[in-house]
Amino acid sequence: MLSACGPAPERNRNQDPEPKTMHLDPNSIRRTISGWKFRDEGKMVEHLLRLAPYSADDAKRIESHAAELVRAARADAANHSLLDTFLVEYGLSSKEGIALMCLAESLLRIPDHATAERLIADRIGLADWAAHAGKSGSLLVNASTWALMLGSKLVEPEREFSRDPKSWLSGLGHRLGEPVVETAMRAAMGILGREFVVGSTIEKALRRSRPGKRHSWDMLGEAARDTATANRYRGAYRHAIDSVAKLGREAGVVDPSISIKLSALHPRYEYGQRGRIIDELVPAAADLCRAAAAGEVAITIDAEEADRLELSLEVFERLLENAGADVPQIGFVVQAYGKRALPLLDWLSAQARAHGRRIPVRLVKGAYWDAEIKHAQEHGYPGFPVYTRKCATDLSWLACASRILQRSDTLHGQFATHNAHSIAAVMHLAGDNRDFEFQRLYGMGTALYAAAEREFEDFPALRTYAPVGNYDDLLPYLVRRLLENGANSSFVHRLLDDRLDAGDLVRDPIAAVRKASPAAHPRISPPASVFAPRRNSSGADLTNDAVVAEFRNAWEKSRKRRYTATSLPVSEDKRVAPAVVSSPADRSDVIGEVLPSSEAQIEAAFRRAAGAQSDWDKVGGDARANLLERFAGNLEALRPELVAILCREAGKTIPDAVDEVREAVDFCRYYAAQARERFGAGTALPGPTGETNELKLGGRGVFVCISPWNFPLAIFCGQVCAALAAGNAVVAKPAEETPIIACEAVRLLHAAGVPGEVCNLLIGDGSVGERMVRHPLSAGVAFTGSTGTARRINQAMAEKAGPIAPLIAETGGQNAMIVDSTALLEQVTDDVIRSAFLSAGQRCSALRALYLQEEIADQAIVLIRGAMDELRIGDPSRIETDLGPIISESAAGALQAHIGSLRKRKRLLHQAALAAECENGSFVAPTLARIHKIGELEQEHFGPILHVIRFKERDFTSVLLEIDRSGYGLTFGIHTRIQSRVDQAAAAVGAGNVYANRNMIGAVVGSQPFGGRGLSGTGPKAGGPNYLPRFATERVVTINTVATGGNAELLSLDDDT
Repeated sequence: MLSACGPAPERNRNQDPEPKTMHLDPNSIRRTISGWKFRDEGKMVEHLLRLAPYSADDAKRIESHAAELVRAARADAANHSLLDTFLVEYGLSSKEGIALMCLAESLLRIPDHATAERLIADRIGLADWAAHAGKSGSLLVNASTWALMLGSKLVEPEREFSRDPKSWLSGLGHRLGEPVVETAMRAAMGILGREFVVGSTIEKALRRSRPGKRHSWDMLGEAARDTATANRYRGAYRHAIDSVAKLGREAGVVDPSISIKLSALHPRYEYGQRGRIIDELVPAAADLCRAAAAGEVAITIDAEEADRLELSLEVFERLLENAGADVPQIGFVVQAYGKRALPLLDWLSAQARAHGRRIPVRLVKGAYWDAEIKHAQEHGYPGFPVYTRKCATDLSWLACASRILQRSDTLHGQFATHNAHSIAAVMHLAGDNRDFEFQRLYGMGTALYAAAEREFEDFPALRTYAPVGNYDDLLPYLVRRLLENGANSSFVHRLLDDRLDAGDLVRDPIAAVRKASPAAHPRISPPASVFAPRRNSSGADLTNDAVVAEFRNAWEKSRKRRYTATSLPVSEDKRVAPAVVSSPADRSDVIGEVLPSSEAQIEAAFRRAAGAQSDWDKVGGDARANLLERFAGNLEALRPELVAILCREAGKTIPDAVDEVREAVDFCRYYAAQARERFGAGTALPGPTGETNELKLGGRGVFVCISPWNFPLAIFCGQVCAALAAGNAVVAKPAEETPIIACEAVRLLHAAGVPGEVCNLLIGDGSVGERMVRHPLSAGVAFTGSTGTARRINQAMAEKAGPIAPLIAETGGQNAMIVDSTALLEQVTDDVIRSAFLSAGQRCSALRALYLQEEIADQAIVLIRGAMDELRIGDPSRIETDLGPIISESAAGALQAHIGSLRKRKRLLHQAALAAECENGSFVAPTLARIHKIGELEQEHFGPILHVIRFKERDFTSVLLEIDRSGYGLTFGIHTRIQSRVDQAAAAVGAGNVYANRNMIGAVVGSQPFGGRGLSGTGPKAGGPNYLPRFATERVVTINTVATGGNAELLSLDDDT
């Protein structure tokens, strides 16, 4: 029995004696929290090392005691939980572990037997369950393994199964009983699932609670997508509070607590909807807090993703202000993997002092690490909000624990861990203090904490974090726990594995951090380096007040300007009358004027371009790349102003406009890199001795670039930069609806050093474009727009005089998504809303036809309808706006005509509401309609209209053929957990871009080259490796190197080499 880990801890002489934020007011600390979100990891690690809470000698004692805990836990077989032993047997690095995770995540929610059978066959047929049979010391683990093995034996990929899976499984059913396969799998998942959840209802959970023990109940569920779901969660929390208050005392529960997930209480728990959160969520959460206080139940505000942290702090502060003295127990969860964890603790301490209370703090390692890494990379953030090395997170947890213990007057420590070293370290740091508690997850850590209670004298209170809910709510939680604790780096995964030395398992994280070089994990690319050596475009953190204010200020400045779009280089033609340009969001907002190009200006542009092209081609790929990269820098430097123009002229929302500037920058840098690689020195080709063969690429001449209004900056820049990179001169024309942003881009291109005569801008409608594509000096055309216009351009190019020129066309599509019954409908809802309605549905890649398997169609439609009602439509300059206007009154009228036809045929399923402010612009409400097949859509309806088609599971293959027969082939999506279906769909549907289990929009340059086939375009794909050569000519130079005599190289060879 240990009184503590040695003598009372001595402060590390390098440790900050008193953090600088200790005596600051909460608002000052909030600024520090904001500033530390993406702080350099190296500097953060240096800071943590200065705060190392114990000496090297203490570290050895802590390691020794932690190892004792591990050995004691391993010896205590009676307290090994099923989950503990399951994780030892099945690590997630194995095929079996991956199959197990997928089955656990999806099998139990599948309503139909046919799809369940296909999932089982897909996921476990290739796993070697027999290798695990009977190997575990747990009877239940072995029972689950035998169930999995039985299923595996029944679905091994035999030849008959490959030809006809359903018939093969049906045949097995006749011999062994039809439900045996699915029953075995569901039994295995049920055995595992029951180990995670204390009860399906709070009443059952209370009955299973141990008298005299502490519990924190968590009502399982994901973030709400609609108001109805949020209201259900709110009711569930209130019911749980009332039940715990009433039945908890009867069950002998001590100091009960309930965890509340704020994103479950509101369907739009995000920074952009801050106003709604304050008005709607705060009162609802305050009511729960008051009810909890009346029942003497503590409340803990659960952790969310990093982008939601500061919103959570604002909500928490308002709850404290509204709570009063009668609500003493409102706690907060701090995730140590976040770089802001330490100042967050200072803020909580300051709030506690300001409100005269002590705030419980549940300290965890963190629940969303992998998602945070990907999110930061995707959004081009300045860095990661989390540490990239596990040892750094462990050190941060220790530093946070130390600070909580130091602030014990204002913070009550609740240390959530299943790590023996963490337990031993806290006990050492606490000294004689026992006014804190540890926490463990239900179903995990029983043996470890039983060992700790035996090893340490007067061990602090232990609380069990107990999830409550049915299987539908269990699934995402189950997978998160498996991912966190089944990974090879997880302490839990290795705790009971006797093959691992106990001492190696509990190494001091401070020493590990000191050894780690560099501080950031070298195999995790920072957001800026994801596409190295090309630099990724920088994004904008739209959850930061200062960043949002910058865009708002740029908007206000833009409103005071009147822009002019004119031919560039400027060649004045006084016979041309200017036209006024107004915003589609508000026709009273006059953006500026447009001077259409005259016939003389068109001719002058082609003459200038033709005269300059040869010299431009000769400067070489490297020099051209330098200028394009300088142009990319100009775009990023002026991003706020460009975003403002995109909002006003094209009706883009702020997030969409930021993404568009990023895409334009990515095009510039990607094509610059391609120019260096492919338009520099020639490529040597093989041949006989005495001869050299070299392939070189060069410009074609004058390239015509005609871009659309829906991506007036990104596609415009992509076309122009590709043509320039390949050595062509350019004559470009933007869409007549959006000339101002293109004119600004060309000015920046010229400012970067591209000669004006090399890049020429013309302004006008389709008649100007027609003259351009028919011009004899045109050596090629890059076009993005409608299929009909592409056909006319193709015909005009065929009829024009001069050399045969290539057409690179990207046109529209009837883009479809298939959702089967294995899909997680909350994820489907998110992806459908983004794919169909963001950008007001005005993307070439937008979802038009949604196929839903009939068993889940009704439920999916309810969720989608609810999510549609949460969309905010209106002024695109406001951060809370989700959808802006349709580009023009005529385009909106065409969409309204289609909606009218659907309404007349009684096909409408739902339509979102438009606010009064939308009357001043060309807005169309997001609309959901039903049709029977995609062939009913005779044309693309380019707006926020989604058509739903139901299908039967047996018709999956027929649906693929139906989609493919539409003739379009731009984007296609599928939501399924059956990998063989993903493979089948990708092969059967001839779409240029296939997306599985994600949204269908936002193709990334260099990662998802964009473009289709058939009626959707000619290829090659923009932002891909085959795009630039289409703008070029190829030339081979062959030289006979022995024309003057013998082959010296050959003759000089000797026999020894």
